[in-house]
This record gives sequence, structure tokens and C-alpha cells, in this order.
Amino acid sequence: MAVAVRVIPCLDVDAGRVVKGINFEGLRDAGDPVELAHRYDNAGADELTFLDVTASSGNRETTFDVVRRTAEEVFIPLTVGGGVRGVAEVDKLLRFGADKASINTAAVARPDVIDEITRHFGSQVLVLSVDARRTRPGSEPTASGFEVTTHGGRQGTGIDAIAWAKEAADRGVGEILLNSIDADGTKDGFDLELIRLVRAAVHIPIIASGGAGKPAHFPPAVEAGADAVLAASVFHFGPDDMIAQVKAAIREAGFLVR
Repeated sequence: MAVAVRVIPCLDVDAGRVVKGINFEGLRDAGDPVELAHRYDNAGADELTFLDVTASSGNRETTFDVVRRTAEEVFIPLTVGGGVRGVAEVDKLLRFGADKASINTAAVARPDVIDEITRHFGSQVLVLSVDARRTRPGSEPTASGFEVTTHGGRQGTGIDAIAWAKEAADRGVGEILLNSIDADGTKDGFDLELIRLVRAAVHIPIIASGGAGKPAHFPPAVEAGADAVLAASVFHFGPDDMIAQVKAAIREAGFLVR
């Protein structure tokens, strides 16, 4: 039986405000996270993702108060990431109202943390955020041509993004949030090659992120292998019925949507 494609607005939060830039730079204010969360819940979003975009690079915790207030306003699953380093942070996020936790930088630094979190809470609680970009000229190439980045896309690692996604899946993460750093905020469409490569390597759900600019961009991501589609700019700065437009486009392309 086919599983319905999920449409997920992303709230990139910095200092308690939703922000959005291009390639993770030039951030501009997009509003209050609590107000946006309430709006998206009413508009038919299937889930929400809340990412504290400077938590790891700033070496500070996720803004738990904003998480709590956001969770109080929504009745759909809420995933929270940014500054998650281990079991203690996941436990606190769940107690503040999150349904799932997303991890990136800490897992790259110490992959065993994936095993620890999934043993403690179960695979369904943990989402691995993979911020992937094409390897840069002059840098050591990876087997797939894509490398993992950390600290909100600011630091390259030289780690092959496809191999890392497979390792994390084997370790027990429940989902992969696959974000193209190259496409992020460009509104030129998802990186379909990246999605296809990860889809061929893992059997867990993939959330495609980075590059959506109009409803027509979403069905190709699903065709490439995404189980869910996530976006920010197209929802924050688009018309109020954008979620409905995206779902209609996915449905018209022949895919099941909620």
C-alpha cells in the first residue's frame, strides 16, 4: 500500500525569529515561529520542522522556550533540530513538545550517538539531517561527488554524503532530511540527482529539502525518491494557499498525498 507524501514547512530559526537566506547565507527575517506554525497547521501542513540554524555553529542549545510555545500551537508532528548532541537534548526536546529530533553536526563528529539515541528512544524519534553539497574544485573528491557539511552548511567534512546516509540508516535513524546546500534558497528546484543517489542507497524515508520555488518543483522530487518534501521560502513568502497548491501538484502527478 502506497504511503502518502508529506508536505513539510521548515522554520529556520535564529535568535527566536524565522529567517531565510540563499545557500545558508544572507539571512532575512520571515516572521515569528509560533505565528507561522499556527498558520501552517491551519493551512494543511502534514508536519513541521523547526531548525535552530546557528545552534551548532554558535555552540549553544536550541531555544527550548520557542520549541515549547510552537508545540503548544500545532497539532501535527513537530521535528526539532539544531544543537542536538545526544540523549539529554533529545529527552529535553521531547519533554518540551517535540515529536522527533534532528541531528547533524554531533552525529558527524561521533556517529555512535545515533546508536545511543535510537536505543534509548527508538528509531522513529531520530531524523538525520544531511546537509550535502557537490565537492568544490580543488577539494578532495568523494565517490559520489557530494560531501557532507556541518554547522549550517558552513564547514565541509570531506565525508561522502551517500555513504554517510547509508551508514546512518544502518545504525538505525528513522528518516533522512536530505538538504542540498547548493540548491538551498535558490528556488530553482530540488537537486534530483542527490535524491536519486540517496534513494538507491537507503530504504528509510527521505525528506527532500533545498531549492523549491513553485508547486511544479515538488512532484519531480517525489518521482526521484522522496517520501516527503520540505521547503521554507516558497511557504514563508508565497501565497497563503501554497501548501494546498503543492499538494494539488503532487496529486495531479499521480502520487498519493494527504
